[in-house]
Amino acid sequence: MLDRLARNWLSDRHIDSPGTRPTPEVAMSLYPEPAPQDFNAQAMRRAGAAPPSVPIRSVPISSASVPPAPGSSDPLHMPDPEPLLINLTRGVMEVMAGARELEQLARWMSDDAFKHLLTRVVLTARARALKGLKPQRPVIAIGRVHISEPRQGVIEAVVMVYGKPRVQCVAIRLETVGTRWRASAINVL
Repeated sequence: MLDRLARNWLSDRHIDSPGTRPTPEVAMSLYPEPAPQDFNAQAMRRAGAAPPSVPIRSVPISSASVPPAPGSSDPLHMPDPEPLLINLTRGVMEVMAGARELEQLARWMSDDAFKHLLTRVVLTARARALKGLKPQRPVIAIGRVHISEPRQGVIEAVVMVYGKPRVQCVAIRLETVGTRWRASAINVL
């Protein structure tokens, strides 16, 4: 079809007469023609599949189906915090035992929480060195997770940790940063 349009345009255009334009039937549009209503059925037939029995119709996009902009904290589009709480608790307990580096958890916590945890890690490392213990991966089981939401975009949680010598709790405060959670406070009790 493009070859036919190009040939028609070249044959109708007079090079000798300046300022002439192609005829309207030859002028090409920047916008493609809309697809026919049964375009999906035609494409499926060409592919060898049977067209669906229910006609396909377009649905207008509403503002409720659009994801939030970066920096906003829409609670409907935030991920579930429980997996993050469980994994962060396990990571914190491994850091305290000396089996994991604290820098591995840095992306999920604020600077204040990182500094607070760093002082705790240094103190536990000194205590281990005084007792002559080597760092080991702790054998723990994550228990129940208690979650409360004091206000929109903030979650405070307590995660029960069952270890061999004792039961401990990790209190974590999560706040929204863009479209993800970040720990602003972590305390091991």
